[in-house]
Amino acid sequence: MLETNNCLKFLLSEKMASSVTQEDKYRSYLHGEGEKNTKWKFGTPPNYDVVNKLFEEGRTKIWPPGSLEEKVQNLVKTWEMEMFNKISFEDFKSINLENYTVSVNGRKPLTLEEKRKLWGGYNSFMQTSLPENLRGYNPAEETAGSSHVAFTTAFPRGFALEVIQVYSGPPLIVYKFRHWGYMEGPFKGHAATGELVELYGISTVEVDEQMKILKIEFFFDRGELLGGLMKGAKLGSTGTDQVALSCPFLRKTG
Repeated sequence: MLETNNCLKFLLSEKMASSVTQEDKYRSYLHGEGEKNTKWKFGTPPNYDVVNKLFEEGRTKIWPPGSLEEKVQNLVKTWEMEMFNKISFEDFKSINLENYTVSVNGRKPLTLEEKRKLWGGYNSFMQTSLPENLRGYNPAEETAGSSHVAFTTAFPRGFALEVIQVYSGPPLIVYKFRHWGYMEGPFKGHAATGELVELYGISTVEVDEQMKILKIEFFFDRGELLGGLMKGAKLGSTGTDQVALSCPFLRKTG
């Protein structure tokens, strides 16, 4: 996808901002000496200031510093940041590269390479066995770029993540999570509603002695997310979606 002049200006401003912001309160392996050779998807580390603000204003839990809940929440946020923004597998530091797998809703566990073949990111999380005419969002028709842009356009302030309960600690962590955002942009031909969209689920994380992820599983209802994103009126064929998707910078996930 070709970048517009405005996108180039935005990238330059992000690059300058990243030289000033040297840490993130909720994510490791984003800044610092250890990341000086990291290959980032858009050339510079992502800036999470906007979604951090959404998180702090909308979270339902404030976990004590150093608590298990805070550690789990930060681990998951770090993992998500790396999966969406780092290009080279060797730059992933939140996972055990030799044994890592991820699975969704009981489907076959995927290695990093297998996940990449599904275009990763949102696309791999929205896999479904529904007939194509009932999918609403069809991962078979999306790429890594189009899938992520579709969701970041719908949630211009980000799609925040919080851990709302931890049921067991390492080495097998089980927790309940909440994802939320405000649908202030179009999604797959549906107009923005401005409404809060929430997704609840359960995840299990198996970690090694260094707290690196060996295996992570997610269980959630994709219809809960898509239902909130497809409530808006159908848009006409005016190119609204294409205009909205013309600047695919990924900076506002969880």
